[in-house]
Amino acid sequence: MARRRKSSPAEDWVDLIATLPWWGGCVLAIILYLLLLRVAAQPMITAVAPGQIGPAMAQTIWRTLATFGQYLLPLLCLIGAAVSAYRRRQRQNLIAGVAGSKAADTLDGMTWQEFELLVGEAFRLQGYQVTETGGGGADGGVDLVLRKSGEKYLVQCKQWKSFSVGVPVVRELYGVMAAKGATGGFVVTSGRFTNEATAFASGRNVKLIDGPLLHGLIKKATASHGVGVKPAGMQQ
Repeated sequence: MARRRKSSPAEDWVDLIATLPWWGGCVLAIILYLLLLRVAAQPMITAVAPGQIGPAMAQTIWRTLATFGQYLLPLLCLIGAAVSAYRRRQRQNLIAGVAGSKAADTLDGMTWQEFELLVGEAFRLQGYQVTETGGGGADGGVDLVLRKSGEKYLVQCKQWKSFSVGVPVVRELYGVMAAKGATGGFVVTSGRFTNEATAFASGRNVKLIDGPLLHGLIKKATASHGVGVKPAGMQQ
């Protein structure tokens, strides 16, 4: 997958809120607005004793920050909520499109971003709590962190159509799992794995999921949850 560009604090805040359910971002926006409004509405100190200059300056700074923040932070929360709702709809459409297709090659037309969203939603349907980390950084390329029954699992997604995933990728994830104390891990690809990768994962707590297996898991998960499918000819 590609490496993410550097982002601003505002973008980081929006991304953080977007990991919440859309309604969570809306609730947080209301709470922040009411709290900051209360700070901003505090009366300004006009007469300051010599020993109260420091506290008075601190109050003025906080009041000024709250005056601007009472609008900015809730707005960013609402943007994050909108992003969360959009991603949720996108994930549902991806799952429905794949579940409605007859062959695993439907995965080949996806971007790596769509593939990560699809894989995350597939694990959600299996009862995992999913955190999208973005990979490509100091976390060893981990794209998803899963939690279930108090245990943690790491996932690497490889949207590779032209060649098979080799043993270095599997070995890298196995090392990160040990460093982070994960119970297990998954390497998920739209393509295939080399024989060396399969041999390395055998007997270890790393599961390899190739395109056909992912396609089958999604069809089974959507069927068991009663999720509507979208026929391949109707995909948008």
